[in-house]
Amino acid sequence: MKEAVIAHLRENRDQYVEELKDFLKLPSISADSAHHEDVRETAVWLKAALTSAGMDKVEVIETDKHPLVYAEWLRAGEEAETILIYGHYDVQPVDPLDLWETPPFEPSIRDGKLYARGASDDKGQTLMHIKAVQAMLEVEGKLPFNVKFLIEGEEEIGSPSLDAFVESEKEKLAADVLIISDTPMLSAGRPAICTGLRGIAALQIDVRGTKGDLHSGLYGGAVQNALHALVQLLASFRDEQGRIQVAGFYDGIEALPEAEKDSLAALGSGDEEMKEETGVRELFGEAGYTSRERTWTRPTLELNGVYGGFQGEGVKTVIPATAHAKLTCRLVPGQDPTDIFEKIEAHIAAHTPPGVTITTERHDSGKPFAAPVTDRAFQAAAQAYADVYNTEVAYTRMGGSIPVVETFDAALGVPIVLMGFGLPSENFHAPNEHFHLDNFDKGLETIVAFWAHYAQKG
Repeated sequence: MKEAVIAHLRENRDQYVEELKDFLKLPSISADSAHHEDVRETAVWLKAALTSAGMDKVEVIETDKHPLVYAEWLRAGEEAETILIYGHYDVQPVDPLDLWETPPFEPSIRDGKLYARGASDDKGQTLMHIKAVQAMLEVEGKLPFNVKFLIEGEEEIGSPSLDAFVESEKEKLAADVLIISDTPMLSAGRPAICTGLRGIAALQIDVRGTKGDLHSGLYGGAVQNALHALVQLLASFRDEQGRIQVAGFYDGIEALPEAEKDSLAALGSGDEEMKEETGVRELFGEAGYTSRERTWTRPTLELNGVYGGFQGEGVKTVIPATAHAKLTCRLVPGQDPTDIFEKIEAHIAAHTPPGVTITTERHDSGKPFAAPVTDRAFQAAAQAYADVYNTEVAYTRMGGSIPVVETFDAALGVPIVLMGFGLPSENFHAPNEHFHLDNFDKGLETIVAFWAHYAQKG
């Protein structure tokens, strides 16, 4: 089966790329209410794509915000195993727009890379699974397993509707293995299976001083400046070496298993690659750890935005009444986002400068995840990568977060295989996001190879 299906994939490759372009033209920005209808239109587009692929049942399921798309093909029978495939169709905002070389929702191919918002995260990788299943059905007329798809439109805003859905629909989502392609490979030509994800805790900080902006000459030196107060507070979060100063922040962090330590060490520090990717002359972070260790296995507290006061051209001599900051923490096994929220809020209360009041608002949260790799699904994925990329797969963790993974783990209790096809350098969440079409092609073949190896139970 595998060879015939791969031949079919190659014959239809250009058509698949055109369909991906159509998918990418839809501005499904879940965080922006102005794009609410665009997100819905994208869900409808996916329903049509899954129906065309041969799914027997396809639904657009309403939530309190953006819809889910569910599909199933269960004709392999009750005795057959079931593969559940998860992805997301929503994308990040595109700002700053002026840094895009081509418009973010007008897909453009340059140097073998497809540029558009969502190309790598996660529309390209999600569509690959749909097309792989479609090719298997078109060539064979059947699948060796039952298959279910669950594709959401809220991943980029923390999946607020998905936890409740997964908890309430365990029977609907019941499967023997869950496959997710929303993670990067180690590097070009070096595939990776991700065995762990950092969790997340996102917070808005709002500082209020005077009842309104004041003239800095008339009131300067007599009242607190909200921006100065905010800067003082923010400086208290980390020391000069980058170690987080929030009391209890590192409590309970689980040590890496020795086998994983050895595997991580074998991959090297990644420091030079990190410098090249980011364009910096020196790295910065928690002392005693390599860049891979810092981004995969250590927690963080990062400022994502700081704003307030006059920001126009020239000078305006005011004392700002308000100032604001957005921060996110990436969390590792042993940390809980609710506990981290409470500790940060206690730190803020203890370090609030005089003359201001500070309020906070909790946003995205998600627990960290780490998976054992003993199930045969991981071995099938490793062999599939080796077949197509002609190299041994690396087992890695990822610094980013997919909050629903931990939810799936707790609710469904099945092996979760994170087999991604993006590259760390593909600018997801940044201007000029792109997807290497070489990995689109090889990824399709790897997915088919995975199905073939997973079918070999012996």
